Amino acid sequence: MTLAGFYLPFSEQLDLEANAQMLALVRALLAQPLPGVTDVVPGYVKLYLEYDADRVSRARVERWVRQHLQALPDAPTGKELELPVRYDGPDLPWVAEQTGLAVDEVVRLHSQTPYRVFATGFTPGFPFLGPLPERLRLPRRGTPRALVPAHSVAIAGSQTGIYPLPSPGGWHLIGTALTQVYNPHRETAFLLEAGDRVRFVPSEGPTPEVPPVKPLLPDAPRYPALRVEEAGLLDLVMDGGRPLSGRLGLAASGALDGRLASLANRLVGNLPDAPLLELTLKGPVLSALRPLVAAFVGYGMRPLVGGTPVEVAQTFALRTGDKLHFASAPDGVRGYLALAGGLESARFFGSASTDHRGLIGRPLQVGDVLGVAQLKGARVGFGLVLPPLGQRRVRLLPGPQYSPEAMRALCSGPYELASGDRMGLRLVGPEVPGGELISEATPLGAVQITTEGQPIVLLNDRGRLGGYAKPALVHPADLPWLAQLRLGQTVRFVPALDG
Repeated sequence: MTLAGFYLPFSEQLDLEANAQMLALVRALLAQPLPGVTDVVPGYVKLYLEYDADRVSRARVERWVRQHLQALPDAPTGKELELPVRYDGPDLPWVAEQTGLAVDEVVRLHSQTPYRVFATGFTPGFPFLGPLPERLRLPRRGTPRALVPAHSVAIAGSQTGIYPLPSPGGWHLIGTALTQVYNPHRETAFLLEAGDRVRFVPSEGPTPEVPPVKPLLPDAPRYPALRVEEAGLLDLVMDGGRPLSGRLGLAASGALDGRLASLANRLVGNLPDAPLLELTLKGPVLSALRPLVAAFVGYGMRPLVGGTPVEVAQTFALRTGDKLHFASAPDGVRGYLALAGGLESARFFGSASTDHRGLIGRPLQVGDVLGVAQLKGARVGFGLVLPPLGQRRVRLLPGPQYSPEAMRALCSGPYELASGDRMGLRLVGPEVPGGELISEATPLGAVQITTEGQPIVLLNDRGRLGGYAKPALVHPADLPWLAQLRLGQTVRFVPALDG
């Protein structure tokens, strides 16, 4: 799969009528989806169309969009809701100071205004509401908080919103919503959708609980296969991901290196997107509960059966009672363990993939029993040689907010990986011009620049909407290699010659 995409602008600034037209188009497109289109994500003023360039051309996607624009129905009428808010945010006094208002006046201005849900995204169910009264408009924080508490009500620029779950965030926290806006256990997981109208009501009361994790693995699998004796650092069930869900803020999820995951599945005779395990740096210890055929493809570790090493990227047998564990390897971070027959799992919005931050599934724990979806044999000893990672320069394509100055800065020196997870990779190096913009969809592999001038490369579990400049995109062929980077390692960017 080679993901590509483009934006369809509807206005330059917040415009209720233009946003309504965009939402009407989204509804029409989703009612008649085009094969190969992987997501349709509305922002405030732009619609992002993502597609698999191996399956459909941009020209075909553009024709599909034009056909629906020519027969666009009236915009849907959203719900009207009142949401109780306890105005106790840690930034509330600072907002009052910066705006020259009393705290009570900030609360009055924020709560008396009717808001429209322009989009949902960033995290599952996060509503982007606006327009905010002009007297309350302040720039985002220079550096986002590493963790914003769930249910926080916040403001930034001309927007206000609610953080449904604990997550990073760069907005100013002024209160706490007293109603859950996202709960994956409810029949309707998302309280708010784009087009709804909301008014906040100053209230008192307890903070809602963070919803519990929604499990996807069965408690009693039909064909028990592996028992977890010791958990690894981060062992996650993944498949091809969760397409056409970006408008809700759900992570695209799926394997960070789809090529390696597909190869592992193909080696054991599965479909390329069958559920399997993504392992990170330190794999688990697993006991075989029945005869199995497996394959591990990836880096950062290598498998051992009963203490005997087995080849990476080659199928191997497990007998009942065998112990499978993983020894560390010097290069890389992630690899994929596939079982013949695929892992048995429930689906959420069509996918078995774990969305760790969205509370969909969870990492493996001691005592978990994994089952296979079907009993299936596979040839043992079948495989190939996986090439070493080596050193590589990562190619950059022009991004949505491309500028020659930003591209030159990104390519001017090495960047060191300061921190990283499935959401993104935070790099430290030469300063890059960037800044804020009206929140819009975030493409996979976008190089996002915070107001501090440091890049973050956005990965599968990124927030689906964001308000920072994205002057470059990592070349799709180089993104899996970048996701194998370890903390402290460096990378150099170069302009892509085919961009």
